[in-house]
Parts: sequence; C-alpha cells; structure tokens
Amino acid sequence: MKAFERLDRKLVAHGHILDYYEDTIAVPNGNIAHWDFIKHKGAAAVVPVLPDGRILMVRQYRNALDRETIEIPAGGLNENEDPFECAKRELKEETGYASERMEFLISVNTTVAFCNEKIPVYVAFLDGNQGEQHLDEDEYIKVEPYDLDSLCELIYSGELNDSKTVASILAYKDKYVTNRVNNN
Repeated sequence: MKAFERLDRKLVAHGHILDYYEDTIAVPNGNIAHWDFIKHKGAAAVVPVLPDGRILMVRQYRNALDRETIEIPAGGLNENEDPFECAKRELKEETGYASERMEFLISVNTTVAFCNEKIPVYVAFLDGNQGEQHLDEDEYIKVEPYDLDSLCELIYSGELNDSKTVASILAYKDKYVTNRVNNN
C-alpha cells in the first residue's frame, strides 16, 4: 500500500485570516479523493493568571456560533510575528494586562480534519496592575476573572467549549496545580 499523495491544490477563496482550497489526493487504495483544506495564518493564546490564582477570561460574541463565548485571550499572528510576541500583544490588547513572566504551556491544532490552524499557548503570571484595553474597532470584550474550579465546572457542563480554551485550562491545571506534568 502506498502513502497519501497530494496531486493538486486549488485556491477556492481568499479571506482575511484564512484561505480555502480544494485538494486532490491519491489515497492508498488508488482512488482519488477531493478534500477541503483551510490554510490559517496562525495564532497565539495566553492563560492569564492573577496573583490570587484566578484566571482572566474574555467574553465576546462569536459570529460562527451566533453567541457569546468565554475564552482565554487569543488572536491571529501579524505578518512575520513570533507567536510569543503575539500572545503578549493579545494579552495587553484584550485585558489591559502585561506580564514579565510568561511560559510556554501547550500547542493546539484546533481542527485537524480540514484546517492547519496551530495555536501555541502561554501562561502569563500577572502582577495585578491592569492598564487599558486596546481593542480592535469591531471587538467588544468583557474581561472576567474565574477560579479554576469554576472554569472546570463550565468545561464539564459544556458551557465553555472553545477547544483552545478547554485544552489550555486543563493543561494549566495539570502542570501548575496538580503537578502531574514534569516542570523541568
């Protein structure tokens, strides 16, 4: 049996943060398949932790779901931007906070069946000094602190279901709270 082979990739539509392609793939049994592919420009996210251990979340409207969501701060990479710098920028823009101590937590591929979006996630330990938000013209974000147990309850009740946020909150809990992850 031979491996999968991409025979062709055609751009169907170009968007602001992603491009939509149709791929022609030779599959191992010799058949030809046509698969959708979404090319994402990249993003970064951050779990902001207050000195008292609460985590800052952002509440914002998401058009794809036609409702508000509770998420960790995140945003798309600017051209040639480093993900760490993007995470710092998004933290400041969305929450008004900056952090002198940020550490890599995990990397999440959000939708592996048809999209290459990859989100490196960092933990930011905040000093408690909040500045002004610097939101985009079309952003309306409310910053809300939550204790970790409340966030886990929201995850397991299905109310908090953004994939990057779920993975990041649970990874943060494993690494920094229950210490099940080797911190070396």
